[in-house]
Amino acid sequence: MTAHTRETNSMSDAQDKAGTLIEALPWIQRFAGTTMVIKYGGNAMVNEDLRRAFAEDIVFLHHVGIHPVVVHGGGPQINAMLGRLGIESEFKGGLRVTTPEAMDVVRMVLTGQVGRELVGLINSHGPYAVGMSGEDGGLLRAVRTGTVVDGEEVDLGLVGEVVGVDPDGITDILDAGRIPVISTVAPEILDDGTGSGPTTGQVLNVNADTAAAAVASALGASKLVILTDVEGLYANWPDKSSLISSLTATELRAMLPKLESGMIPKMAACLKAIDEGVERAHIVDGRLAHSMLLETFTTAGIGTQVVPDEEVNA
Repeated sequence: MTAHTRETNSMSDAQDKAGTLIEALPWIQRFAGTTMVIKYGGNAMVNEDLRRAFAEDIVFLHHVGIHPVVVHGGGPQINAMLGRLGIESEFKGGLRVTTPEAMDVVRMVLTGQVGRELVGLINSHGPYAVGMSGEDGGLLRAVRTGTVVDGEEVDLGLVGEVVGVDPDGITDILDAGRIPVISTVAPEILDDGTGSGPTTGQVLNVNADTAAAAVASALGASKLVILTDVEGLYANWPDKSSLISSLTATELRAMLPKLESGMIPKMAACLKAIDEGVERAHIVDGRLAHSMLLETFTTAGIGTQVVPDEEVNA
């Protein structure tokens, strides 16, 4: 290759990059000043390169004027620590029964390990991230939930569902120009139907997808983005050509009972967010580096987005 050819290729690459930046401009203008809630999990959480790429994405969002809020679980890390400590897990209906002994590990791993690692990765770019848990400042409130196996109610122990969010602690951090990183454990309250009953003194392990949806709606977020380990929602799984790029809340509601069991909590979280006023909800492939930026700042996008019905009918 001649020097002239190399120079031409270099200029072409530079122009392509400039074109990408310009393509992102209307999306940056649209979302600057808004809050985005990102559920962090799956391969993006355990692969070192993807973890670094995710941290870069969060810092990028911050610097283009968007206010990212990260909500994370940590199933693989919890499994690893329970195994290391010799604590056996019992499963009912495919769900882990969380004993007080296991809950101590959940709390330690989510808040003390996964959250701290992510805060550290983001802060390798500057003093941005602040770690917190659903316990801090009464951020999350949860009620205990079980499951149904063969038509019978089953007790799952210290497992709960978020029924209330007090976003003041998050907005304090955002107002200070920082990035909240939230681990999904929550104080248990007595269920009085209002989401604000008295606390019991117990802490519950809550689903990170539904917690992220509750946080997004409480903050009036412009987007909820859930990272997962598939390309998006398929109309006819496992037919890869049936990937759905966009659908309405009503279309999703009709599909929900027929989805694969692993996809139901994620899509139910998207539906909850849209029903409660979040403008957009997205399922994005966390196995692809910078997938969140591609979904947010390119015309084509990737993954699956859920939109309100009235947007389509308008």
